[in-house]
Formats: sequence, structure tokens, C-alpha cells
Amino acid sequence: MIHDEIADFAAALAPGAALVGLDYGEKTIGVAVSDRLRQVATPLETIRRKKFTADAARLAEIATARGIGGIVLGLPRNMDGSEGPRCQSTRAFARNLDRVLGLPITFWDERLSTVAAERALLEADTSRARRAEVIDHVAAGVILQGALDRMRHL
Repeated sequence: MIHDEIADFAAALAPGAALVGLDYGEKTIGVAVSDRLRQVATPLETIRRKKFTADAARLAEIATARGIGGIVLGLPRNMDGSEGPRCQSTRAFARNLDRVLGLPITFWDERLSTVAAERALLEADTSRARRAEVIDHVAAGVILQGALDRMRHL
């Protein structure tokens, strides 16, 4: 089920289940996972998008292997807070993912998450080539950590 409010999402989660954070893009899906206590987000991998069924199958494998109980999906709002075509695409992806995985899903405002990820990688003196490889799943970690921090204060 898709929850627009983070409090509703938190209430729908099974106790002790980890979460997955997704940075859904046109060519890739960045994936990050939390621990079972939902304290820390860890970047995991970047999925090169193919077809929805292949992408969903990989996400289902991750969910099963890691005991995932919910999905936090980055919502790419415009800087003024409005929703454009990328938000519509992300919401459609969430609806399709809901049908396949059946896990609680919520959205998290991802404005500037890639900028924060890029800064962190630059501070870690990561090479340009390595940054290109990991930026999407590091951004997913930023998205998931934001949601985890918010849920801790509910």
C-alpha cells in the first residue's frame, strides 16, 4: 500500500523489518538499505534499468534476502515544491511496485539528495570515475536516512 504520510507508513511497518530506499532515475535505480533497528541507511547498489519486470525482480531479491518490510522512494519535486513529469513517472513506478511486491511504500522529498551525495563523495576524495559508479546508491542512502531520521521523531 502506498502512504503519502510518513506517520501512516511507519504505522504500517512490521516491527524489526529493515527498509529499502530507492533513488529512481531514468537510467538507474539507486538502492540503499537500513538495519533492522531502522537507525542507519547503507548504500547497497545501483540497478541499471531494463524493463520493469527485470527491475522489480531484482528489488524482490533484495527485499527477500535482507528482510525488507517497506520502501522509501525518493520523489523528485521541483525546487518550488511542485510536481512535474518525473514525479508522475515515480508515482507510476510506485503503483507498479506495490502490485508486485505488496510492501508499504512512502515517498520522501529527494530535492538536493544527489548534491548531498556528491559533496560526501568529494569530501571522501573519491575519484570522478568512482563517483559516477556510486552516486545513485549514495543518493538513495541520503533519501533513506532522511526518512529514518524523521520516523525516529514521530
